[in-house]
Amino acid sequence: MTVDELAGYVKQYWPTLKARLLAGEYHPQGVRAVDIPKPKGGTRQLGIPCVVDRLIQQALLQQLTPIFDPLFSDYSYGFRPGRSAHQALETARGHVAAGHRW
Repeated sequence: MTVDELAGYVKQYWPTLKARLLAGEYHPQGVRAVDIPKPKGGTRQLGIPCVVDRLIQQALLQQLTPIFDPLFSDYSYGFRPGRSAHQALETARGHVAAGHRW
């Protein structure tokens, strides 16, 4: 299924999908392996979830992030909304400049 086909699928199958999710009976499909070329040669394998699984992942992310993100350390930067590796480096530089050794 493509992203363009998702809306029609969800309209048709949402009651069943919702019931399976709420009952703990939903099982994601296997991911599709795709090799992409690396800039300096070779390939890198990606795992691509199906469109419905990606929709469910995104819905969970949007519901759980506001609950759990505030509980994380202010010094945690990986895979967090509004945070980047550049900000992590700047924070580390600040600690070093302040004389902290670890």
